This record gives sequence, structure tokens and C-alpha cells, in this order.
Amino acid sequence: MRAVIAEDQALLRHGLTLTLTSAGFEVAATVGDGAALIRAVDTHLPDLVVTDIRMPPSFTDEGLEAALAIRRAHPSTAILVLSQFVQTKYALELINQRRGGVGYLLKQRFADIDRFEADLHRICAGEVVLDPEVVDRLMKPGSARRRALDRLTDRQREVLGLMAAGRSNASIARELFISEKAVINHITRIYTVLELAPNTDEHRRVIAVVEYLSG
Repeated sequence: MRAVIAEDQALLRHGLTLTLTSAGFEVAATVGDGAALIRAVDTHLPDLVVTDIRMPPSFTDEGLEAALAIRRAHPSTAILVLSQFVQTKYALELINQRRGGVGYLLKQRFADIDRFEADLHRICAGEVVLDPEVVDRLMKPGSARRRALDRLTDRQREVLGLMAAGRSNASIARELFISEKAVINHITRIYTVLELAPNTDEHRRVIAVVEYLSG
């Protein structure tokens, strides 16, 4: 699989290159700003783009804007955006496209190389991968739909948090030390309480849940 990296800090850009190479990716290009990222993607047509959110010239959301433009021009390209801080607005802009193959992770997750590499492959497989801190922020009080969330049991909220982070049923079962059948039962109840229509698309269910919680 081919990847393009956008990061203005040379040291982190080098570290990402080594990590992606170790994970089996061919790094086709590394760039330092959003405009160069779009050009590199148009040239190399990568399977995955890894980009910082804040890049030159204004260091606001150039990386995110480039990522959204790439998804419009190349819908099948997987996107991972990295950030130093939790900003749910940016996470929602990505997942509101209603397609999988996107991720929003904090840069400190890069320290756990094995988990980071696994997340890269999950994103390329079409999953939605959100940083646990992003999920936690989305689940905080303040949503107009919080009342529905409050009707869930503690276990159902645990399952929902892991769903929103893009975890599979089997992964949730391992995390919570319960059977996969129990996970399915919890998810069924979650959909009922939150009034979400059943959906066989694993990734759209995650997006629907996160959108509901962030409403």
C-alpha cells in the first residue's frame, strides 16, 4: 500500500515515515503543507494519507481542509489526521462525510507504535478510528440528545464508547471480557434506546452513533 505524509515538523515527519515503512507501507511522498499534500496525492494516488491538522501558512486547519478536499477528489483514499489537541469539530467534519476509512488521533498515540500501526491498517480497511479522548469528549454532557444516552446502562455506555472508537464486536468482547453474543445484545439495545435504525454497514453504525452523541 502506498502512503503520503503531510507534517511540517521534520523530526515527526521522519518518524512517521519510519513507522509507516515498518508497517508495510510504501511512502511515496512527504510534504510540509496542505497545498503540497493535495499535489502529492494527485500525483501518487496513495491508499492512505497521514496529515497533521495545523500546517503552514496559518497553522490553523490547513491539513484538515486538504484532507477533506482529497476525500472529495479521491473518495477511496483513507485519511488519518493527527492533532496535538482534542477538537471535536474537526473529528465531526471527517466522519460526517458518512464514509469509513478515516481516523482522528492525538499525536501522543504515536508513542504506542504497535497500536498506531494497527490503527493505520484499520483505517485502510475502511474503519473509523477515533482517539479515546475524542470519543470521551463527544460523550460529555451538553448534547441535546443526552437524555437518550442517560437511559443506557453503564455497560451499554462502555460498549457505545468502544463502538464510537471503531472497535469491532470481537474487539469489544475482548476488551470487556464478555462474549461476542453479549456485545451484540448490548448493541441491539443501544440502537433501540437511541432510536437508531439497524444498519448492516459496520462503519456507518459508528458514524451514526457518534453523530447522535454529538448532536
